[in-house]
Amino acid sequence: MFQQVRRLLRHLVIYGLGDAATSLASLLLLPLYTYYLKPADYGVITLLLTVEAVTRILFRWGTDSAFMRLYYDCEDESDQQRLTSTIVWFLLGINFFLLVLGFAGAPLLGRYFFETPAHDGLVRLVIFNTFLSTFQFIPNCLLRLREQSKLFSVLTFIKSAGTIILRVLLVVPLRMGVDGVVLSDTIMAVVMTVVMTPWVLPLLRPVFSLRLLRESLRFGFPRLPHALAHQAIAISDRAILASFVSMREIGLYGVGASFGMALKLVLNGFEFAWAPFYFGAMKRPDAKQIYSRLTTYVLGVVVFFGAGLSAVAADLVRLMTKPEFQQASVVIPIIVLGVVAQTGYQMTAVGLNITKQTKYFPIATGMAASVSVIANLLLIPTMGFVGAAWANAIAYTTLTLFIGFFSQRVYPVAYEWRRLGLIAGAGLLAYAAARILVPPQHSAVASFLMRGTMVTVLYPAVLWIAGFLEAPELRRLISLWASLRTTRRGQATADETAEMGGEIISDASGRLELDIPDPPTRTDGEPRAGT
Repeated sequence: MFQQVRRLLRHLVIYGLGDAATSLASLLLLPLYTYYLKPADYGVITLLLTVEAVTRILFRWGTDSAFMRLYYDCEDESDQQRLTSTIVWFLLGINFFLLVLGFAGAPLLGRYFFETPAHDGLVRLVIFNTFLSTFQFIPNCLLRLREQSKLFSVLTFIKSAGTIILRVLLVVPLRMGVDGVVLSDTIMAVVMTVVMTPWVLPLLRPVFSLRLLRESLRFGFPRLPHALAHQAIAISDRAILASFVSMREIGLYGVGASFGMALKLVLNGFEFAWAPFYFGAMKRPDAKQIYSRLTTYVLGVVVFFGAGLSAVAADLVRLMTKPEFQQASVVIPIIVLGVVAQTGYQMTAVGLNITKQTKYFPIATGMAASVSVIANLLLIPTMGFVGAAWANAIAYTTLTLFIGFFSQRVYPVAYEWRRLGLIAGAGLLAYAAARILVPPQHSAVASFLMRGTMVTVLYPAVLWIAGFLEAPELRRLISLWASLRTTRRGQATADETAEMGGEIISDASGRLELDIPDPPTRTDGEPRAGT
């Protein structure tokens, strides 16, 4: 099992580095953006993102998830070509119709969100961007299926870095405001579509299979209402906020939510690596044990970073924005709760995808979306944008509970509930201690460092005292520590010998040898690298 975990970790790190570097750069540029953009501008961007989120789902028709799953059923390259061609030709035909319909209906969307025709052109640009970006999921999936994580990360970095550079150029020296933000996305959508087309062409043929289309839609179409309901959870707060609060408050909520969603930097690499990993491991005899253990590890990491981000929320906003944005910090810990709940949803949904029981997705998300709308309608009128944050956390918690319930019915996994409870308790305790025991400091940097340090020390200490680690894990940590010490001693000896003009041959490789063998594996349970 631990060999599989190491393989997932290797790809996770590569995926994460490619995406996190540019996402972090974008976050660090927030002070620059907030200097040239007003809170009302952020309100416009937030509502345009709502349009993008909905159109992205409509343009994909659930075929992105179907392609990933059905690719594992292909016997040879001919089957792969038939699957790819069928999905591409279907999307080209039906999405062109949606593109024309979207262009014609842009004024209606503009009136609903902005009550002015001034942003109709931006709505059309967002729809066009989504149309182009739809066809990028196939090369993205192919790179992940072939475990070409380095190349995937390079392309992700190019796209993100190009977008950041264009935004800075268009927003700062050219002073194009919101128009510059959307135009930069359009330019990169065109560039990346051209760059990524060569990965699709070898699998594109003048063939079309109604059987594969039906199978793809049967798997993916239930995910269409599921994705729409999922986006309703994510964006209903913005839509309802527009009816009760000012554009300035929507902008504050958007900034605070952006900080809270920064926790997803920890998850981005995992999301890219997770689906091909669990599909590849689903035929292993110890697959459920792997999924259970990884759920514990992933939630442990996410809760740790979530507690830290929540503890330093006010300090972070003080450091990175102008005073008029300071109020945004109040929603960050609440948004973090929603992200933690999303993590649980991603981990527990494994069983539904493996068994192809996607019919349960729209049921669970439909219930969660209903909870989201009701909670927003009840909380926003009395609590303002803080109520929207609480509605978001409640909705994602509901989604995780229902998805977990349905998944356990068709694919029961014995999760480590005791250890998951310890993770939640340690996270809450570390956050509370950092907020209560560290008094407000005149310097935001000092407060940031003190609170962050407290969470960093207290969280693992609580887990250690509570007996979170099991005996095999302790042996591995001890072995890793011994291996690192041996490597350092070997390097020091080599340096001393080199100074005396000598040469040394050391067998200290630094490689961690596991003392517990993995269970026997079946060859058909491994993903087919390079297919």
